[in-house]
Amino acid sequence: MLFAQLSKHLYERLQEHRPRLLVRADAALFYLSLGGLLVFLYDLGFAHSAAGEAALNIFYGVYTLGIALVLVLRLVLLNRVGVPRRWLVVECLLVLVAAYGVYLTFFPERFVLEGTRLGRYIEQDLLILAVLLYVFLIELSRRSLSFYRRQYNPALLFIGSFVVLILLGAGLLLLPRATVHGISPLDALFTAASAVCVTGLLTVDFANGFTTFGKAVVLLLIQLGGLGVMTFTSFLTQFFQGSSSFQNQLFMQGLINEESIGNTMRTIGNIVWITFLVELLGAGLIFFSLDAAVMPLLHERLGFAVFHSISAFCNAGFSTLPAGLYEGSFRFNYPLQLVIIGLVLVGGLGFPIIFNLYRYLREKSYQRWRQLYYQERYVYRPRLLNVNTKVVLLTSAALLVLGTAAYLGFEYHHSLREHQGAGKFVTALFGGVTPRSAGFNTVDLSRLTLPLVLVYLLLMWIGSSPASTGGGIKTTTFALAVLNIYTIARGKERVELFGRQVPARSVQQAFAVMMLSFLVVGLATLALAALNPGLPPLSIAFEAFAAYSTAGLSLGITAGLSAGSKLVLVLTMLLGRVGTFTLIAGMLRKTDDLHYRYPAESIIIT
Repeated sequence: MLFAQLSKHLYERLQEHRPRLLVRADAALFYLSLGGLLVFLYDLGFAHSAAGEAALNIFYGVYTLGIALVLVLRLVLLNRVGVPRRWLVVECLLVLVAAYGVYLTFFPERFVLEGTRLGRYIEQDLLILAVLLYVFLIELSRRSLSFYRRQYNPALLFIGSFVVLILLGAGLLLLPRATVHGISPLDALFTAASAVCVTGLLTVDFANGFTTFGKAVVLLLIQLGGLGVMTFTSFLTQFFQGSSSFQNQLFMQGLINEESIGNTMRTIGNIVWITFLVELLGAGLIFFSLDAAVMPLLHERLGFAVFHSISAFCNAGFSTLPAGLYEGSFRFNYPLQLVIIGLVLVGGLGFPIIFNLYRYLREKSYQRWRQLYYQERYVYRPRLLNVNTKVVLLTSAALLVLGTAAYLGFEYHHSLREHQGAGKFVTALFGGVTPRSAGFNTVDLSRLTLPLVLVYLLLMWIGSSPASTGGGIKTTTFALAVLNIYTIARGKERVELFGRQVPARSVQQAFAVMMLSFLVVGLATLALAALNPGLPPLSIAFEAFAAYSTAGLSLGITAGLSAGSKLVLVLTMLLGRVGTFTLIAGMLRKTDDLHYRYPAESIIIT
């Protein structure tokens, strides 16, 4: 009787303080999961004695028990609050998994999966890590909803997210188990910046100097840097919460170039899903293109395929091979090169172009089906491809042809000499694609002819397309500049193409981006030349262009640069990834619409 009264009293107290207890339970889960992840990183990043391993094992058991108890409390509090049934099911599963983890910690002799591959994963505490990650991501997504309600400058927050990610990545790379023989803080910062900015420049031997843990950290930085931290956190909010605030949608609308605010979160979800889908497809194609005789172990081929698929789609240029794709027989693996080319091109097109092409192909297929099935002679064809898509596709195709033709012409009797037949064309095609922000190489770049190096400077400067994973001034900027010159030469007052007029603001912004790129690359080249007086000027300029365009190509001088030069390149890579114009626009205060106009007066130009 007394127990029943106490239970009823406790239940009434819970009902009375339910909202406040829910908030505290959520906060406790967030900080518990965050602390647990930090301990897990400590476990992964440092070597431990037998006593240390035992202490960590006990900690994981007690810690997971605490997580399970808080989850049970939250389950009780969530009852009758209108929470969807699927979330209650997930919470129950989390409690069961956490309870099983506690059981295995304190009673390992009863582990029935011992000796199996799944058993080894569970014994390595990966089951507990999965619970921690899931809880942490859920709580992080909840906090991001309140974060967006605050008034922040979107441009500065976008840049700040990259800076924070670079610093966090550098900290992880400094962990002892991330590298084989250790790494200096400056080299860790440089490597993290190169990964987050999807560049590919390296001052250390990445293939032999980093452990599997270190390479996994770099791969995570590449993925987050390619997608964008803000995009990924917004996706988590939508995925775990099932909704998003108006402030969040308004905040992200400009960052992803979405015209309709109502489609912002859907577009973000599509960006993430398409990224994972293309990378998964690319990993499969790379895996089947590998020769088992060259890489006999299955897990090595799987790791190679996943790493290079993500690196290629994100236009990062990182490779787990000591000499990159120039290594051994890999430079003669033409199917592998074709897959890399496809991933680089898709990643460099930009997500708005991918979405527009998908709608166009879907509508065309549907129209064709109606013509065949219903025998219709006429089917209405709406204007599906917008001007931006046409400009990007035409400019990208022209640059691809230019790069491939230049490579064939200038390198046919040099770097292409060791290739035969179609191999020459595939290698030339690869060499025409990668300078535009990809960073992979199948030849020794230090032995390229001078004319091709100059062509590479142009291709790196132009880069990939807007809203893509690549860098450079972008294909649309270059196209608008050329069209504007042509328009002025013909005496016309406005830029017109494909039956549409290009707004004057777009043309002005294109020239602003070009001038700022010249300024940044010029200052970077000047600083590198002053800090490294003994290096060839062309190699220094090539390094500056590669850093700003996040191309990651080098003529072999990166590792020998001075400490100051590395900091210059870190800043250049960051400006090239986030955009110098974005930084300036975020720092300056926006002016209201001017309701006046001064009398016009000409300024002599030529």
